[in-house]
Amino acid sequence: MFFKMAGLISRSSRRIVQSPCLPSQFSRRNMPRRTIASTTASGAASNLPLAGIKVLDMTRVLAGPYCTQILGDLGADVIKIEHPTRGDDTRAWGPPYAQYTNDMKGPGESAYYLGVNRNKRSMGLSFQHPAGVDILHRLVKECDVLVENYLPNSLAKYAMDYKTVSKINPQIIYASITGYGQTGPYSNRAGYDVMVEAEFGLMHITGERDGPPVKVGVAVTDLTTGLYTSNSVMAALLARMKTGRGQHIDVALSDCQVATLANIASSCLVSGKRDTGRWGTSHPSIVPYKAFKTSDGDILLGGGNDRLYGIICERLGKAEWITDDRFKTNALRVQHRDTLEGLIENETKQKTTQEWLDVLERCGLPYAAINDVQDTLNHEHVLARDMVKEINHPACGPIKLVNTPVKWSDSKPDIRLPPPTLGQHTDEILSDVLGLKDTEIHKLRGEGVIA
Repeated sequence: MFFKMAGLISRSSRRIVQSPCLPSQFSRRNMPRRTIASTTASGAASNLPLAGIKVLDMTRVLAGPYCTQILGDLGADVIKIEHPTRGDDTRAWGPPYAQYTNDMKGPGESAYYLGVNRNKRSMGLSFQHPAGVDILHRLVKECDVLVENYLPNSLAKYAMDYKTVSKINPQIIYASITGYGQTGPYSNRAGYDVMVEAEFGLMHITGERDGPPVKVGVAVTDLTTGLYTSNSVMAALLARMKTGRGQHIDVALSDCQVATLANIASSCLVSGKRDTGRWGTSHPSIVPYKAFKTSDGDILLGGGNDRLYGIICERLGKAEWITDDRFKTNALRVQHRDTLEGLIENETKQKTTQEWLDVLERCGLPYAAINDVQDTLNHEHVLARDMVKEINHPACGPIKLVNTPVKWSDSKPDIRLPPPTLGQHTDEILSDVLGLKDTEIHKLRGEGVIA
């Protein structure tokens, strides 16, 4: 049913708008009518929810590429526009690099870039050149979605702003990702994840109780912004089925960061008071609920109610703590937090993490070891859930990537296309999507318009 819906979404986007003026080297011909994304473009995508949807990806670094990777995972044909010589900024963000195994020169493909660019096609294109802008305009006519992450109004000088693009294709969904949005006093400021974490509350509540504020270990605001954007794009495609019109989606890292303060923000709004600061792995209103030292690492225990607290006591061999007047209720345990947590850690230090995992097995208590990333990627549950995939990269040979996380009963999102090398699909896109001849492509390459 969803596949049929995606087909309808795509079919509703047939273009009736006239092409902008094109330079003489572009031959005028009727472009092939697009139906479902071909297997050449997007692998075995025909049973995926977004099969038939074309996305013009003008993003780089993380939030935007993470959004478009999600759309690609779900079957969209994502055309990634990159600077013809530098490419996406993250191509240079290494080491580590996956080294080239063919005759390509350089250190290889950066791990950072590989992590957020699967299921896309790369086109090296200079849109500082008028012919490059004309190519973008022709792609706009063929695409359902455009995602960009430039400062507000930056693309207007290239005639790629929403006002211009929506005249070329009134049905396009145009998503703009910025640090602070298209409006407001900060709208013209460049915004990086860590600055947004700092200014909009997250860093203040992250870190040890008596330690300084710290950033989250991954660029979580970029990632949540990418998630919000991909959801919004898909909702806008559904809305287009009803209205026949596209729309502009304004997504700001700052807004997404405020939204994901969730219950902490709600507590401040309801109470009118400031937040309670950093709690490390502890919970401000539940005890015991934190990581405790073992003899060789750490283990996280979650005593979220009186029953679970009782299980902790029994498994630690301290059943008498259940009836201790200081700890009988959660409110009392919060009051005597330091005392109880100290008693528990004295016990957990007596065994290794694995020994405690064995003790707690099948007891009904939420618990977990604290693993590093390498241990996580080799975790038996991660592997059983098919979250690490080995794929064959055209320039680097076999490499491992994190897989798309959601499992479907019918559709099977997967890594259909490895992260592309810079400009890997330029000729293919110009030929198959825009119908350019080899001679036209050769001339554009000679003029430095494409790579």
